[in-house]
Amino acid sequence: MSHHSYIKVKKEGSVAKLYLNRPQQLNALHRAMVEEIVTALEHLDGDEEVRVIILLGKGKTFAAGADIDEMMEADPIQLEQLNQFAVWDRIRLIKKPLLAAVHGVALGGGFELALHCDLIFAAADARFGFPEVKLGVMPGAGGTQYLTKAVGKHRALQWLWSGEMLEATLLWQAGLIVRLFPEQELEQEVTIYAQRLASQAPLALRLIKEAVNKAQDLPLVEGMAWERKNFYLLFASQDQKEGMRAFKAKRSPRFTGR
Repeated sequence: MSHHSYIKVKKEGSVAKLYLNRPQQLNALHRAMVEEIVTALEHLDGDEEVRVIILLGKGKTFAAGADIDEMMEADPIQLEQLNQFAVWDRIRLIKKPLLAAVHGVALGGGFELALHCDLIFAAADARFGFPEVKLGVMPGAGGTQYLTKAVGKHRALQWLWSGEMLEATLLWQAGLIVRLFPEQELEQEVTIYAQRLASQAPLALRLIKEAVNKAQDLPLVEGMAWERKNFYLLFASQDQKEGMRAFKAKRSPRFTGR
């Protein structure tokens, strides 16, 4: 894997871990770092050995927002021409399961990065928030959209308007975080979950992810059509034959992603 300036990538069998690696800056995201994260995710998405990807933060925290210095003097036309959030849109195109393991804080862009993942796991004492409103701005990399789709209009407005730090337990109750673990066990527990996921049929995981994402964005009838098409498509795979034969023979299936 190529040399990275702001991240670290580690492969453990079929699970890949991507660490945000600017611990001195509390993993604050700047444009070059986001570009590096997304490019690495795309590389892992195309890597045959990798079945599940985990995003984590090195040091004390997951990611404490964006780099303010980079934006302070910007004007609207510069931002429009720079189109800095287009790179974030590529995260949605990652086909493999993408898990976030959040400890410390995930603020602003850090929270948005977690929201771009398929599932968020967190340390029990982790905190989340969108403090942008306190700087006279608002989230721009999907925060208002992802949060609203995840927790509904009223909670989203309350949290975005206040800009306050939110306890992980509150977000767990709202269904945004799937599991809470003690911080010292977080990486190990998420890795165990990822390994279990990595033993499932990769094509089924991929088409389930696509169908679920369609369910969030499409009217029911159109979403159902996607589900049906993906269901049919899986019957062209060797893994479907293997899975059903293994079931009949009462043995464990060996899925190859073919």
